[in-house]
Amino acid sequence: DKAPCRRTSSSSSSALHDVSTDKAPFFATTKEEQSTTTTTTSINDTLQIPLSYNEMITQTSLAMTQALSAGKTRQIVRVLLPRDAANDNFGIFQEAEVADKLQSSNSKALNIADATKLVPTDESWQGGIMQLYRAASPTTKDILRSLCPTMTQTGVPPKIVEDRTIDESGVDGVGLMYTQIGKGGGDEVKGEEDEEGGNMFSGAFGFGQSVSLPTLSGDDMCVFVQPNQEVVDSIETLSASAGSSPLIALINPQWRDVDDALDSASKNDNVFGAFASFLGGKGSSLRKLDALGYEVTYVLEGYVCKGGNIRLLKRFDSDWIAFAENDAGDAWVKVGQQANRPTYQDVEKFLDDKGVGYKYARDLGMAPKL
Repeated sequence: DKAPCRRTSSSSSSALHDVSTDKAPFFATTKEEQSTTTTTTSINDTLQIPLSYNEMITQTSLAMTQALSAGKTRQIVRVLLPRDAANDNFGIFQEAEVADKLQSSNSKALNIADATKLVPTDESWQGGIMQLYRAASPTTKDILRSLCPTMTQTGVPPKIVEDRTIDESGVDGVGLMYTQIGKGGGDEVKGEEDEEGGNMFSGAFGFGQSVSLPTLSGDDMCVFVQPNQEVVDSIETLSASAGSSPLIALINPQWRDVDDALDSASKNDNVFGAFASFLGGKGSSLRKLDALGYEVTYVLEGYVCKGGNIRLLKRFDSDWIAFAENDAGDAWVKVGQQANRPTYQDVEKFLDDKGVGYKYARDLGMAPKL
């Protein structure tokens, strides 16, 4: 259980492709139970925390592709975002834009392992939601390119359209991206702020403006980037009009996985729940997405527990797995897993059960190193 995740010569994708060849446990009672048990167990055993941006893109696109093959065309994905590796001094220096390091039409062509690090979407981002969007935009494009069949088969990237008009205010950090396979002309951006200093609320952005949603073919893919509850109606409209075949995904939704009091109240299907949803609870939005068939297919997120970095990893066909960063900062140690998303208290218990002390105690030699 405590084997650390280190960079190896074989990729995580090859490990996951080999899952189906594992033997089923003899104690399973039916072939279906054997297959399900073996697959979940094998996936849990092979999952590792990606140690670089490129590894994360590969792992994310692999999970989404395999989920799509399993008939899951409405997906929810949460990933870490790339950040300039020099930006460790929060509040001291002005942050550089990581997007400057991801300018290639395919970021995998760049050696960006030393230039960026993967960071949770938390309050440490000085620029707030718009800085997050500027990191999420190139990340989403790389995921779409990896997913595209033409990229896989021929190496030719698809045309990707980035539509910012779905963000009515222009500052909510929401975007819509979709592929247009078979169409030339290079990538396109709609509704971007005037680079010459024009008013960001004029032209494409306008409160109450009707958003023009794309028409998707069966091979096209569409992603809502950092959607908030205000665009759930647009998600519902596009999901209904596109049919069941095109992939539509939500990447890094702005609502949290965990519930506060308002979120919990809004999940009640009564007048009180409707009022809580009106005040901002996410219950009504989640019910709409559930009805449309949206489900989690890949999650990589993190926070700090007992002073150390924690990562939670989940695929559509795996349990939730918790990893802790070792004290050298070069590997991740698996500390626990369970079927439901672990709470902070669950992760703390994982660490206690493994004998992992507080980070400051480990640094001072008062507790064993991890």
